[in-house]
Amino acid sequence: MAVDTDTVRRIARLARIRVEEAELEKLAQDLSSIFEWVEQLDEVDTTDVAPMTSVENMPMKKRPDEVTDGNCPEDILANAPMREGNFFVVPKVVE
Repeated sequence: MAVDTDTVRRIARLARIRVEEAELEKLAQDLSSIFEWVEQLDEVDTTDVAPMTSVENMPMKKRPDEVTDGNCPEDILANAPMREGNFFVVPKVVE
């Protein structure tokens, strides 16, 4: 995909970044090269390749999913401006 200077100018405007006029042509060439590289990657057949989370085949480290509250509600609520029992009191934000 070839990118022209008008496209770079539009992308810069949408990204809210300032690009000098002298840099537009170089950025257009760079973006075109990046898109060509991505198009090459799209040609690779990955139908029989399993998704990977790492370069090495290793199991993910997992911790047990246990719910804890720290067992110290008084310490947690000590600086609360308002509380009710072991809960924070906050202003209503939804009508």
